[in-house]
Amino acid sequence: MDLRGEFRHTCVVKRNATGTRSKEDAGQNAAASSQSAVATPVTVSVEGQTRAAVVKLLLEEGPITASEIGTRLGLSAAGVRRHIDALIESGEARAASASALRQRGRGRPAKQFQITATGRGRLGHAYDDLAGAAMRQLREIGGDAAIEEFAKRRVQAIVGDVEPADPTDVANVEATADAIAEAFNSVGFAASTRPVGNGVQICQHHCPVSHVAEEFPELCDAEQEAFRQLLGTHVQRLATIANGDCACTTHVPLVSNGSR
Repeated sequence: MDLRGEFRHTCVVKRNATGTRSKEDAGQNAAASSQSAVATPVTVSVEGQTRAAVVKLLLEEGPITASEIGTRLGLSAAGVRRHIDALIESGEARAASASALRQRGRGRPAKQFQITATGRGRLGHAYDDLAGAAMRQLREIGGDAAIEEFAKRRVQAIVGDVEPADPTDVANVEATADAIAEAFNSVGFAASTRPVGNGVQICQHHCPVSHVAEEFPELCDAEQEAFRQLLGTHVQRLATIANGDCACTTHVPLVSNGSR
């Protein structure tokens, strides 16, 4: 007889009040144990997927309120708060500063949250140390000119297929800005555009090279210059992740050269 099998069988068999074995009870216990065994990993999986969805919203839409997160993901206020509290505790999220809050109607603005540098760092910076070391070696060998040339070629590899805009055609400039955002989005920058006043902003909500760009701002400078050349107009960098901002934001005016 297989003693291991007999032991497993004995563990799930109960005795009823008369002292006889109850196969029905044993079957129910076995079924309950089986359901319990499979329920736990499913719960963990869903929890992880929800947390990732919250992080994605903080990354792409932040600063954002807990209410907005709940509406977008179909979560209760308590559920959102639990995820936000966990992310704040781990240093991956934080309450937005007062200057970043968006006023909506009368009264005190709702508290908003955004991802932190720690949160971004966990999204994919596995080769930062290697890239930084390579850049430092490149500077030692070729000087600042070598870094600038590398930065220029890097951004051209991203936007090389984007057609330059006609700067006198507002719609064409806007379309080119969209194409630039799409090109950066395809290589992990979580980029998008949004209309602001008489212009449009190119927003990069994630930067896979932000840690390296902190030491080598030539990477950011090359991006801005590429934007200027493709759009045929003056562009202004309003914020960068490398400087600690929540996104890299570039303002593009949508005014033809003949207008004032």
